[in-house]
Amino acid sequence: MTSNGFKLEVRSTGDGSFSLFSPEFGEAFHSSRGALTEAREKFVEPAGLERLGRGSSLRVLDVCVGTGCNTAALIEACASRGLELHWWGLELDREPLAQALASPAFRAQWQPGTVARLQELCSSPGMLWGDARLAVQPLVEEQKGQFDLLLLDAFSPSRCPQLWSVEFLGALGSLLKPEGRLLTYCSAAAVRQALRLAGLDVAAIEAPCGLQQHKQDWSGGTAASPSPLTPGPRLRSLTPMEMEHLGTNAAEPYRDPGFCLDRKTILQQRQQAQAKAMREGNVEGTSAWRRRWGLAGNHQ
Repeated sequence: MTSNGFKLEVRSTGDGSFSLFSPEFGEAFHSSRGALTEAREKFVEPAGLERLGRGSSLRVLDVCVGTGCNTAALIEACASRGLELHWWGLELDREPLAQALASPAFRAQWQPGTVARLQELCSSPGMLWGDARLAVQPLVEEQKGQFDLLLLDAFSPSRCPQLWSVEFLGALGSLLKPEGRLLTYCSAAAVRQALRLAGLDVAAIEAPCGLQQHKQDWSGGTAASPSPLTPGPRLRSLTPMEMEHLGTNAAEPYRDPGFCLDRKTILQQRQQAQAKAMREGNVEGTSAWRRRWGLAGNHQ
């Protein structure tokens, strides 16, 4: 049972790995393809750890730790490359991690020693419990420009806009070293626009082969950095389709000045801003964009 009184439901994902479903948010913690697959394809592989030599230090902030799957996958990747992991985590709810650590299925999917290391990290002073908007502020004051990697795995923007606002993403961006990377599964135009407003270069995380949603290859997530991102095996530049998406009303960002607004207010204010921009003719409607590119889905 979570702190809000909603019981999390255990799910087995496509690759057989452990996951949860949140009735409160109406969303699964991971894609149906698999929690472990998602952690590797959208967070570990795009991190570009091969850029670092053995013995290098890696400073990481895991935003929305959840079940700990992304951090556990990173623990194993660092171990195999001889990297020294320095870790911080932000999480509101203790229950997902507790439920994962108590699950034989979750524990069995990792190499020996991984779960013990995960427990060690999540019991350390680097594990910051509570509203991530509040917890990130001391980090910005104390460690601005010192992180190599940020993993952002919050619930979707429509469900949890507080953690996708211009202000919050700007705070996260300020933590990055010049060559650091922020990685997220999210490809929403509003999120990419907010990252650009924060002064970050934005690239797409390559969708897994065979899972492209469109002939123009809709992405599997987003990477951002203070420095230009070089295309590689898991990263590519935004396509013309994706760039045009940033000129539609879907790119109106979420705003939360003061880190104090609730979900309903943030969504209402964004809708008002979208309507105003459309009335003034400053943006294109997403429906026109989708028709032009032959898209059936809704990528807002």
